[in-house]
Amino acid sequence: MWDLLAAGGWGLLAGSALLFGAMLGFLIRIPAKAVASVMAFGSGVLISAVSFELIAEAHEKGGFLPTALGALGGSLIYTLANIALARRGARHRKRSGGQQPSESEQAGSGTAIALGALLDGVPESMVIGTSLLGGGSVSVVTVAAVFISNVPEGLSSAAGMKRAGRSPRYVFTLWSGIAVISGVAALLGYGVLGGASGAVLAVITAIAGGAILAMIADTMIPEAFDDAHLWTGLITVAGFLTAFGLSRIEG
Repeated sequence: MWDLLAAGGWGLLAGSALLFGAMLGFLIRIPAKAVASVMAFGSGVLISAVSFELIAEAHEKGGFLPTALGALGGSLIYTLANIALARRGARHRKRSGGQQPSESEQAGSGTAIALGALLDGVPESMVIGTSLLGGGSVSVVTVAAVFISNVPEGLSSAAGMKRAGRSPRYVFTLWSGIAVISGVAALLGYGVLGGASGAVLAVITAIAGGAILAMIADTMIPEAFDDAHLWTGLITVAGFLTAFGLSRIEG
């Protein structure tokens, strides 16, 4: 029971960074280059976590084929869902400029953006819960990676929502809800998969890893490059090495 609650608590902690970032993005006018730079750093952190925590762990538990199939499946599921939501107005949900449509410009875009935020956050949170399986402690690197990357995600998206004319009530209710759902997803990741075999866990972990990589490429890197431009690669590598260093310390 305590491990179950711990999984939910870690997921809620990581998800709360979305709300924190949203508060910064909505209440404080942050330069676009700063937003883009933080997004690039968060992208690097997540790429490292996916590589050394998720995909490597999946390969260790299930071998190459289940890992590859899981990662491809996760990226396909994410991409198809993202395409469906993009057509309804959620394509630029993480953009801080004027790319996000208002409700008057595209009816239903608010709901699509909310579902898109949920699509982005659930895979990250579930792997926090699964990292506790087997009686081990939570992966500090995974939690740190999700937390660090969630701040710029919430920041950039909330700034874009403000430009699109969305109300503070909409913005903060959305991100508060996503933070709570992140905790529930981590709890379910632990509770539902507690009796799963190593091969099943490998596939699930790889699915989450593939979905996260697709999310980075589709939503985070474009926002980072939009303003950081030629600095994007350097900042992304700095984020990657930060998370890699944490994983070596933890190991």
